[in-house]
Amino acid sequence: MTSLNNDLLDKGAQVHSLGVCGITPSQLTKTSKGACGAAERVGAGPLNMKLGSKAETIPIAKLIETEKPGLVIIVMGDTLADYRNTAGMSTPWVNSEIEQVTKEINRTKVRCVWVGPSWGQEGHSGGKTYARVQQVSNLLSQRVSPCTYIDSLKMSQKGEWSTLDGIHYRDQYYKIWADKIVDELDKIK
Repeated sequence: MTSLNNDLLDKGAQVHSLGVCGITPSQLTKTSKGACGAAERVGAGPLNMKLGSKAETIPIAKLIETEKPGLVIIVMGDTLADYRNTAGMSTPWVNSEIEQVTKEINRTKVRCVWVGPSWGQEGHSGGKTYARVQQVSNLLSQRVSPCTYIDSLKMSQKGEWSTLDGIHYRDQYYKIWADKIVDELDKIK
């Protein structure tokens, strides 16, 4: 969160970042508890870590009403892929998850960008596979309207960016990813 937040600040944006571990898109529509913590940062202020019962989302419609942003950026995809489920990803469930949050955003009439998952690395504790991340990215690219889709798979080669668990990057690769996201945002203005 820090890298993308800082890159956007450097571009002159007013930024309110909120990350909640392990949530799915529908959980952005209501107050939902995170699986393992949350972090929030407003502008250049300190990173506010939230653990336990304080790790929760702010309903996206309420956040949009309060902040009145010109653009909402959602960076999400891995929680939809359900990597550890060897039976496969549930496309109807993923479609429902996406639809719930995009409907909320569409009601607000604010511009939206959805950044999909990146390659990560196979063979780690996160269970990520290149086939599944490609599958969820393809689905997101077709379903996130009215949001514009940014395909993170085009930003690196498979396994190029080192991770802790196949999904979560080491700090220097989060910085590279953030830089590339901002480059893509510049192209769609």
